[in-house]
Amino acid sequence: MKLHPDPSSTHNIITAYGAGYVEINQTRYAHSVLVRPTSPVQTWPVSSFNALSGEHFNLLASAASTEAIEVVIFGSGAQLRFPPAAFISALTTRAIGVDTMDLYAACRTYNILVAEGRRVVAALLIETTESQVDTQ
Repeated sequence: MKLHPDPSSTHNIITAYGAGYVEINQTRYAHSVLVRPTSPVQTWPVSSFNALSGEHFNLLASAASTEAIEVVIFGSGAQLRFPPAAFISALTTRAIGVDTMDLYAACRTYNILVAEGRRVVAALLIETTESQVDTQ
């Protein structure tokens, strides 16, 4: 699905998404990413839902100590899957909301929250093989 960005925006906007990719400001990523409204897009080092650990979410909790994050949108891939509560406890103990949805809903929700001026991070899981991640 192609989305149309506001050309005057200085924020990171998800401009397209599909099976195995997400496009941010018209740059395509075929691996998991962390997206914030004004920070550079960051590779999120997780290649599958089964490979998720608490450490992946701790990266977000660490960022919360330097940024004022109010909500994390977790895009769990092609289907809706919830991480164990223990994985997100570092976020919830800091009063940071975590909403889980499939990748496509996460992309749409992130854009809406950015447009509202919310302090949001999208943790977008794009499942890949290890060789794909290494070449990105």
